[in-house]
Amino acid sequence: MKKLLFLLFILSVSTSYIFAQKQYQIIDSGTIINEPNFKMYHAVTIVQIDKDSLLYAWFAGDHEGAKNVCIWGSYRNLKNKNQFSAPFKLAEGVTSKGDSMACWNPVLFKSTTGQLFLDYKVGPNPREWWAERKISLDNGHTWTNPDKLSDSLLGPIRNKPIQLQNGTILYPSSTESNDEKKWISHIENSDKYGKNWKYLPINCDTFGVIQPSILKYKKGKLQLLMRSRQNVIVSTWSTDNGNNWSKLQSINLPNPNSGIDAVTLHNDLQMLVYNPMLAGKDWWMGRAKLKVAISKNGIDWQDILTLENHDKGEYSYPAIIEDSNHIIHIAYTDDRKNLKFVDVKM
Repeated sequence: MKKLLFLLFILSVSTSYIFAQKQYQIIDSGTIINEPNFKMYHAVTIVQIDKDSLLYAWFAGDHEGAKNVCIWGSYRNLKNKNQFSAPFKLAEGVTSKGDSMACWNPVLFKSTTGQLFLDYKVGPNPREWWAERKISLDNGHTWTNPDKLSDSLLGPIRNKPIQLQNGTILYPSSTESNDEKKWISHIENSDKYGKNWKYLPINCDTFGVIQPSILKYKKGKLQLLMRSRQNVIVSTWSTDNGNNWSKLQSINLPNPNSGIDAVTLHNDLQMLVYNPMLAGKDWWMGRAKLKVAISKNGIDWQDILTLENHDKGEYSYPAIIEDSNHIIHIAYTDDRKNLKFVDVKM
């Protein structure tokens, strides 16, 4: 009897895996930059701006922290899937004295008010950077001048915000200490207009975690998934609109100290893009493979797609959204030499 039950369990798992593989299929993929003219491309973000268009943004320049690193963008016409506009500059870093300074980690988000937010960082490194924001009312064709957030706020660090039914916008955020010993995630929120901000702390215990992604569940439950220094993806939960969060726990997926991103799909499944490896001796190691996983409960995850599978190289810092037609759009760093996009259909 025990053997029969075990065989039935294996069969059910195998059937579920085959079903998942058939259910989610890559329908398009390629590179975003036709003619790369920078030494480094990294940290892409995506937003749907209307029924037929996406806007992508990233930072590019000589290398991370170089003074010529700016925020760049490209429109994508969904009627012509591979059609990206020529890259254009969205933002540049300037100090109070007028000197050039590196930009980092753009995050695009469109509120229910129709405002398109571009959040990004400016500074010499992630320990000393500050947050700036631009707003567009015409889907990114024109922007306000950059507005520096207050010193106590950083806005979304790398992954997209979510908007609650009451209009509140939640921003997944984190800090890195100057001595590089502490990584701490937290949440910030604002009203639907991006005003009246509030800082919401999270007890990170002994974990070193940054760059959260926010997932939504029924009855208002929320989950954060975070990159960690502990070789695992780490999770925490909230049942009060993000004001308070549970004790951090690891889930059943590795993390090589590399960025992740996740999204709640229209069918209430959760989808995650991550590097399924352990950290190496150097920071870029463990980023040569990139996978997509799904989960119903946010705890048990199943790999369904392999986006990259190499012995070396960096395929990292994914961004993922689902558009209004239920097509899933993923983008990520292509060995720092370009950016890749992948479309997945359910």
